[in-house]
Amino acid sequence: MAVSLSSAEQMVKLSSGHNMPVIGLGTWQIKPDDVDRAVSAALEDGYRHIDTATVYKNEEAIGKSLKKWFAKGNKREDLFITTKLPPIGARAADVEKQLRMSLERLALDYVDMYLIHSPTGYLSDDPPVMDFTTDHLAIWKAMEAQVKAGRAKSIGISNFNETQVLNVFDNAEIKPSNLQIELHVYNQQKPLREFCAKRNIAITGYSTLGSPASSAFTAGRALPQLMEHPSILKIAEAHGKSAAQVLLRHSVQSGITVIPKSTNPDRIKANHDIFDFELNEHEMKELSDLDKEEHGRIFNFLVFQGIEKHPQYPWPSQLNGNA
Repeated sequence: MAVSLSSAEQMVKLSSGHNMPVIGLGTWQIKPDDVDRAVSAALEDGYRHIDTATVYKNEEAIGKSLKKWFAKGNKREDLFITTKLPPIGARAADVEKQLRMSLERLALDYVDMYLIHSPTGYLSDDPPVMDFTTDHLAIWKAMEAQVKAGRAKSIGISNFNETQVLNVFDNAEIKPSNLQIELHVYNQQKPLREFCAKRNIAITGYSTLGSPASSAFTAGRALPQLMEHPSILKIAEAHGKSAAQVLLRHSVQSGITVIPKSTNPDRIKANHDIFDFELNEHEMKELSDLDKEEHGRIFNFLVFQGIEKHPQYPWPSQLNGNA
């Protein structure tokens, strides 16, 4: 695999030359009033990677927590902060403005990773109006300008399919160093991961634990109960670990960065406590064999009305009954 993982430092070396911690705190659905409890607990427990986005509406609260952390004498360069270009700003002319606003809310001079959040763009979000002219290459050139200006150390993409990734990669001066995608044992995206590994694009997986609090975003489809699966529980018992820790370990051991979300300090600590055990070859295979491919996808974004009409909708198999 082209992306190297240092187990000693628990880092992935990115093609940009920077190191990304393999475990981060995900902050989707964390309300501003709950951010400080979560972020402070994560940093105290050794997390150095925080993942957020403009659309999460909690960047300002995260910025306040980071200010407290720095006031204790901690260094900015020891943290890895990711945020994302919102679909409402998915136009070349809006990239710098959107990143500057994120930096102001986060109270930072730069982010370590700036991702295009979605391959689909919007003209407005209230009411939602699609921008059918979304131009990935023009947006990417504006993303590259942010690296050159020092506002982002690394840049990447999120929720792009293989064709979309390749289009950016083949036309990029600064190659995307990270792809963030839904990734868990029911939807392991093995072909896309192999494709990215050949191009030295690191993978960050979200929903590693099955996103148990996200039913409002699945258009009525049931969420998978991954942490109740007999195989996962059996492996967890064998190692004296929780099902969540086994799921996270499986991803990390597969070379995937994970960003589990929690506001519970005990769970935040447990999610980071996965480096004192290793899954054996049989256990890794048993978990890998749970893959349902596209049939296991949790989020197809069809809850966002009209998104399937966008020419850059990334998962056409979700529309024709094949998944």
